[in-house]
This record gives sequence, C-alpha cells and structure tokens, in this order.
Amino acid sequence: MSSVRARRSETRWVTRFMPILLAAVFGLATYTTAKRVCVDHFLHRRQQTSAAIAILVFYFVTFVLMVLTYIRLFLVIHQNPGVVALGQRAIWRLEKEEKEKPSWRRHKHKQTDDIEAKPYSNVGPDEDPDSPGLESFYSKDVFICEPDGKPRWCLSCCTWKPDRAHHCSEIDRCVKKMDHYCPWVGGIVGETSFKYFIQFTFYGSLCAIVVITACALCTRQRIKAGYGLDGFVIAMLALNGLLGFFAIAMFTTSTRYAFMNMTNIDYLKSKNFVHNLAIRVPRGTQSCEKYKVITYPISKPGDAGPQLSGEAGARGAASERDMLATRTFAIVKTELGENPWDLGFYRNWKSIMGNGLVNWLLPLKDSPCATYENNESFYEMGPIYQSVRERFGLPPLTDDEKGFTTSKTEAGAQPKERKQVKKQEQGQQDQMHGPAANL
Repeated sequence: MSSVRARRSETRWVTRFMPILLAAVFGLATYTTAKRVCVDHFLHRRQQTSAAIAILVFYFVTFVLMVLTYIRLFLVIHQNPGVVALGQRAIWRLEKEEKEKPSWRRHKHKQTDDIEAKPYSNVGPDEDPDSPGLESFYSKDVFICEPDGKPRWCLSCCTWKPDRAHHCSEIDRCVKKMDHYCPWVGGIVGETSFKYFIQFTFYGSLCAIVVITACALCTRQRIKAGYGLDGFVIAMLALNGLLGFFAIAMFTTSTRYAFMNMTNIDYLKSKNFVHNLAIRVPRGTQSCEKYKVITYPISKPGDAGPQLSGEAGARGAASERDMLATRTFAIVKTELGENPWDLGFYRNWKSIMGNGLVNWLLPLKDSPCATYENNESFYEMGPIYQSVRERFGLPPLTDDEKGFTTSKTEAGAQPKERKQVKKQEQGQQDQMHGPAANL
C-alpha cells in the first residue's frame, strides 16, 4: 500500500473517519429500504409483492455496483495515487528534518503555503544538464514549460513536474492530473482514480435515488392509510436526500470535466490562464520576434553548446552523433482559455473512461490517459496544438529529424527513460518507509 497520505493530522483523521461514516449511512439505508420499507410495509402491510421486489432489485444492483466502484477507487487512491517521484534533494531534506525532530513530533509536518505555479526561488530547479527526469521532457515534441523553456519545477518536491501535474498541499506531493482531495473516498483524486470517482458518484446517485423513491412512496402510503409516520424512514429520506444531492452534483461536475478533458484545477484556472509550450522545431531555428528558442540537452556552464535565444555557439568538438541528438524548441503561449488537450467531447470522454459501454459502467480497466505513451507529448494533444504552431509560424520538422527520432525510439532510448521514471515513482510509492512516507 502506498505510503502517501495527508500531511496535517486533522486531515488524516477526517480522511479515516469519512469512509466509515459513509459505510454506516449506506448500511442504515440498506436496512431501511430492505426491512422497514420493502418487507414490513410493502410485503406484510400492503401485500404489494411486485413493488417490493422491484425496489429490492433496483437497490441491490446499484448498491453492489456502488460498493465495487468504491473499493476499486479506494484501492487505487492508496496503492497508485499517481504522485510524481520526489527529487533527491527533497528526499535528503525530509530525511534530515526527520532525524532532527523529537520522537513525539515525527509525524507532524510543517505547514507551507501553496506553491503551485510559483516562480523559481532559492530552492530552484536542478541546473545539471543531466538532471534526472529532464530527458523525458525534451524527448517529446511538445511539453508545458516555464517562460525560459525549461519544464515546470516543484519547489517542494524538488523535481520537474510533468504536464498537467499539480502540487497538492494536503499530501505535499505533486499529483498527475490532480482533480481534488476528497476525504469521502480516502485521498487524492487524480489521473489514476478520476474514472472510478465518476463511476462511484454515478452509482451513489442512483442508489440514493432508489432509497429516496422507496421512502417517499412508503411515507405517502402510510399517510393516506392513517398509519402515521415512520421516524426512521423520514430520517433516511432526509439524509439520503442530502447525500443524493451531493453525489449528483459531484457526478455532473466530474462528467462535465471529463467531456472537456479538464480537471477541477484546470477549470478554475481556465478563464485567466495561458500555457507556455515548448514545441519542437528544426535544429538551427533562430529566435525571432514571435518566439525564443532553447536547445536540449542544455550545455554545462563554460561549455559551448545548446543555449537559449538562438546563440549559435561553436560546436566543433561535438561529434556528429551529439549534434543529431540535440533538439530545438520554440517557446510559445496559448491564448487565454485555450485547452491544448481538448480532443472533442467524445474523444475526451474515451480518454478517461475507455472504449465501450462495459468500460464506462464497470471498474475494470484504468483510464487510457493514465497509460498513454507517445513520442509527441505526455498527453494526447488536440487541434489547439496545431493552431498554435500555425499562429506562430513554426517550421515543420525535417524528414531527417523525424527519421532520427524514429530510429532513436526503436533503439529504446525514450522507453528506457520512461521506464526509469516509472520505476522511481513506483519505488517511492511502494517501498518508502522513511520520512517521505509520512507525508
């Protein structure tokens, strides 16, 4: 089980308590619907067998599906939350802080401000051209970057942030396609769990609707027959009405985000936010009024080599192979509100929920976006990507560069990098028992 958890003790307690409360509520709802409504009222008192059977079938079908999706969601959140691997500096810092703390404070963590989207500071990005994880960015044809052309850097995790990753203040870790922290389901909802969250809220909504309908019919018949009100049924009617409203609101909101290929964070920032894109262009492309360029791998201090703003730099000592391995990127911006990952409603939906009705309704397979691997980008790009290229007049790649990219990929250079990053992330999720595990 993953060691990643909430940083603040009060959040951890709420996260532990909410699933228990949710189980208790649906346990009472099951007792009320099955025993007091269907058996006691419709069967024994009213002799309405067909109504009792219909309610029981609808309820237990939706209840079982809700439980299955919740179990899958809970397990994914705790076993594979989709966090980005910590940088070595962050691990060293946490180990040092843990050793210096008194034993009674080992699990208390200093509260920090939200560092999302802050500029570089004294805990700046790794300046090493061979910085771990950096190659996974410039081996792509496009990635999200800072104005200087480098990938986004997390000040707390001391690592490069993949596209669409955001820092969660609750667990103090960067999360891929982070949506929100939900104590009701036990943790962070993101790339690996968003599909199951949609399914859970869908079946939770249906289950609540069945309970509300059954309790309302029972109450209406009792009033007409002069039996008086059943306080237990009324209480469940009110409680499930509240939870049902909440579940329906979460389902409709999450479904809307899925159709837009956005997360909660993406949507909140969409109206007044632009993305900086590093888009690959032919080697030798120079900076101009419309854009600057940066060439990777970045040269070490004092070396003549790839650098920003089109500075040629003598590379006489570089081998032909090294020259071919360099990649030049134009640094451009989207317009306000543009979503470069918008593929259209149907493809957006499939990128999260998968192909076919079975995958949409049952918690069987992970989201395609969570397993997406492509040389072009971290996530599949939509028409906006090509629009940006045309808007800035970016030249297309030459056939030689396209061919070199293909041969390099076939040789296993890029897959090897991705495997190393994934191995590092999985190792931190499953094997860490030190201070970083208590976040």
